Amino acid sequence: MSRRKKTVGLDLGTSRVSVVIAESDDPGTAVSIIGVGESPSDGVRKGVVVNLDKTIASIQAAAVAAERMAGQRIESVVVSLAGTHLWSQNSTGVVAVAPAPTRWTARTGCAMRSA
Repeated sequence: MSRRKKTVGLDLGTSRVSVVIAESDDPGTAVSIIGVGESPSDGVRKGVVVNLDKTIASIQAAAVAAERMAGQRIESVVVSLAGTHLWSQNSTGVVAVAPAPTRWTARTGCAMRSA
């Protein structure tokens, strides 16, 4: 039995915010659109967020409409943005991770690792 994979797309445009929820059986197979939501894009001008609160409200309205149509909650999204003000920089890095702290317990007299 194959498990259907859900994909959510969010397009944040100057005139409107669109959210689409789709499902597919396997990569490369046809998708079924199960939810769509749109909202006027308040707070965005020429592709730039000028009012964060209004932009958040527009995104939430479109997402709620898509969730209601699909009957499912959105867990993650793929976001589409465009504009001349956007740029990216590729970089790599290393993060040191310390081991879990050790503590002594009086009752057992032995060290225990914290989870």
